[in-house]
Amino acid sequence: MTSESNFVQPAIPRFDGHYDHWSMLMENFLRSKEYWSLVETGISAAAEGTNLTDGQKKVIEDQKLKDLKTKNYLFQAIDRSILETILKKDTAKDIWDSLKQKYQGTARVKRAQLQALRKEFEVLHMKAGESVNDYFGRTLIIANKMRIHGERMEDVVIIEKILRSMTPKYDYVVCSIEESNDLDILSIDELQSSLLVHEQRISRHTVDEQALQITHGQPGGRGGGSFRGRGRGRGRFDKSTLECYNCHELGHFQWECPKRARDTKVNFAETGEEMLLMAYVDGIQAGRDHLWFLDSGCSNHMCGKRELFSQFDNNFREKVKLGNDMSLTVQGKGNIRMEINGIMQVITEVFFVPALTNNLLSIGQFQEKGLTVLMQHRKCKIYHPEKGLIMETEMACNRMFAVHQRRKTVSPL
Repeated sequence: MTSESNFVQPAIPRFDGHYDHWSMLMENFLRSKEYWSLVETGISAAAEGTNLTDGQKKVIEDQKLKDLKTKNYLFQAIDRSILETILKKDTAKDIWDSLKQKYQGTARVKRAQLQALRKEFEVLHMKAGESVNDYFGRTLIIANKMRIHGERMEDVVIIEKILRSMTPKYDYVVCSIEESNDLDILSIDELQSSLLVHEQRISRHTVDEQALQITHGQPGGRGGGSFRGRGRGRGRFDKSTLECYNCHELGHFQWECPKRARDTKVNFAETGEEMLLMAYVDGIQAGRDHLWFLDSGCSNHMCGKRELFSQFDNNFREKVKLGNDMSLTVQGKGNIRMEINGIMQVITEVFFVPALTNNLLSIGQFQEKGLTVLMQHRKCKIYHPEKGLIMETEMACNRMFAVHQRRKTVSPL
């Protein structure tokens, strides 16, 4: 069997009403067959009364034969309903020109179509829950249509549009890309790759959090809440891929770190079978009642001041057990309104622990609510999936992150 018998003929592009796309495919197909000149210039015709040589007659006959083959390809590409609207079908050029006039439109129509595409491109934004690939696909489809209709659009215009129209959960990676890259030389593929890596990290973190989540207690009973962290007696957890926040090595939690300074003043507490980190920080005395520490080990927001609550459930009870076997009682839970960085926030599901020395904000509970917590360059930033950045604080000299609550106290309910 020869190699020619194994050669697969390319499929003839079918006209689906999208003329610009089809004409591009069809032109490429006819060029590959060396028939495109017949569409562009038509068949050479001899002047009337001219005596042709045998060679000239043969050339004209060959062109007519190729034109018939070209017409055959066009007939196969066009539906009967469209073909019947073409009045002049003598040559392939006649058919092509008729289709172009009918479907490509005049310059005025093209300008109107371009205006509509410009408006669509301007209002384009990434939808909540939409993947990076899907959003890039929608953006590039519109951009390519604009180019087909005559818009001279550089890649940097598309890149800038994508960066300013991502959902808020991408705000910090967008800032990082803008600060670390020259957008004039950054390619669309490179941008898409960077955002895909970030999207995969978000998905991986979500899966990890779900794997670590522990349901504690029964609804309506003691501890009727959801906790994440280091549960004991609930099945063995593989810590081989876990990174320590203290030494950044794998295999253990921060509270287990052998390199942790022995004189660090920290207290550990347990809620049922759950270990919580409750940091006690020296050197910050003024305004401590309104100071909140962001804690990666604490499984729930906790506050020791009843007057800070704006909404309160007095019937909720829970026990918090310290590392020295001393227990503290959770005497209710509720919501606290606070102004942070000039923005009024409502912190929900806060435990009221009267004997607690410091107010604690649980990073795990924030993440469980769908917020993104980013710690880098001595700063902690918390992002809402729709509102964007809602909280930001810098690391203190004691390596803790704390936020100051600006709020007038309210009378107990």
